[in-house]
Amino acid sequence: MINLDFGAVLQGQYLDWLIGGAFTSLGLFATSWICAFALAVIIVALRALDFAPLEWVIAAYVNYHRNVPGLVQIFVWYFGVPELLPSSITGFINEHNGEFIFALIALFLNAAAYMSEDLRSGLRSVATTQMEAARALGLSYVQTMRDVLLPQAIRVSVAPLVNQSLSLFKSTSLAMAIGVAEMTYSSRQIENETYRTFETFAIASIFYLLMSWTIMAVGAYYNRHLQVKER
Repeated sequence: MINLDFGAVLQGQYLDWLIGGAFTSLGLFATSWICAFALAVIIVALRALDFAPLEWVIAAYVNYHRNVPGLVQIFVWYFGVPELLPSSITGFINEHNGEFIFALIALFLNAAAYMSEDLRSGLRSVATTQMEAARALGLSYVQTMRDVLLPQAIRVSVAPLVNQSLSLFKSTSLAMAIGVAEMTYSSRQIENETYRTFETFAIASIFYLLMSWTIMAVGAYYNRHLQVKER
């Protein structure tokens, strides 16, 4: 006989843990996405300079983040990098939610590598003569990238960027491995105390599904909005 009791996990401190985990997951995702997108734009602009040493460094960065598992990258930042930092900096970070900070750094660096490749593909779809035309009109390199080329590259890259956003959102669950109290961590904690495994992870699954659908809906709206403006 099936004996389900969702009320057992949706009350008291368990409900508080779920709400706190949800906010932490969303905060980690939103902050990581903003940092990743900004870094990806900078990377694409730098790669367009066609300067060989810079290209080698960026290619190494992208290859590392695309070929090393995200969980390993989080461990490198949380367990490895602090050993290279002065104790004063490590102490400061640990006093200010170090688990969250290192997870944030690992996640946004990883996402930026993928996003930069998507934006780079979008930039390649823009006619190279536009760069020459913009420079002939007197725009600087930065103005050309900011006002002419990158907006078009972003418009072309909406679909793959939505996919990267979904991947980044789901990857926030990896942060539980270093003790960030996001949704998966909170669910695991509740399951340990209540032994309501199905109910706990069903609620967590619904949360991830709803947020993923929201990200896809926002991406679809933005895509439609761009198509309307192009007419």
